[in-house]
Amino acid sequence: MILTVDIGNTTIAFTGLKYTGNDYEVIFTKKIPSDINFSIGNCNPVFQVLEYVISNFRTIEGIVMSSVVPKLTQLISNAIEKIIGIQPKVISVESYNGIIKFAIPEPERLGLDRVADSAWVASHYKHKLPAVTVDIGTAMTFNVISKDSTFLGGMIAAGLQTSINALSDHAAQIPNINIVQPKKLIGINTTECMLSGAVIGSATMIDGIAYRVQKELGVPITLILTGGGADFVEPLCLFSHISEPYMLAKGLAMTINT
Repeated sequence: MILTVDIGNTTIAFTGLKYTGNDYEVIFTKKIPSDINFSIGNCNPVFQVLEYVISNFRTIEGIVMSSVVPKLTQLISNAIEKIIGIQPKVISVESYNGIIKFAIPEPERLGLDRVADSAWVASHYKHKLPAVTVDIGTAMTFNVISKDSTFLGGMIAAGLQTSINALSDHAAQIPNINIVQPKKLIGINTTECMLSGAVIGSATMIDGIAYRVQKELGVPITLILTGGGADFVEPLCLFSHISEPYMLAKGLAMTINT
């Protein structure tokens, strides 16, 4: 088993994967909030997840991490080495040399989650290039990968809950709500209107950006959706697309075998 750890702004995702020859089988996945308190020792949810891993999986081929929260990177790396006894590999842009090229200045400043997503799509046989990946999390990140496996750039927008929170924080009569899939487009109360605007609005934005990227490139694209918010948005997208819920974990795992 390969263990991947993705440290995001909202959650930390632990995923166990097994390489099957041309893809990865997901064995388990656990998510915990990113606002963890390391001072509580073994009650810390990071420690609990790692104890679960060491208790249930005898053979761990490698551990690989990506992080967009620098203050947590070393803390979690130390916890992994202490409990499992393996020093995790923390990815960088250089981890994907020979897999994907970059047509942007300073690629080292890219979020490593975007790099891992793009590299997996660039390398995997079932994703016909050019492609656009959309990772729907705290932010909604779009990555454009050319036919020759070059990262061309992309777009960043607010994620679903981020959009809702921004409205609630800045408008006195707007409530704070949890994301669910809206039942219809035209809402009849504030909550329904917010859900429609956030979820259906995001699906419409994805459709529109995919269409515009395709027009700008002048060739058909493959649209691939992933991330925690994809379950809400993906069924509402009209542009032909592929759902790849564990794309980031697979993009991290592949660095163990390359």
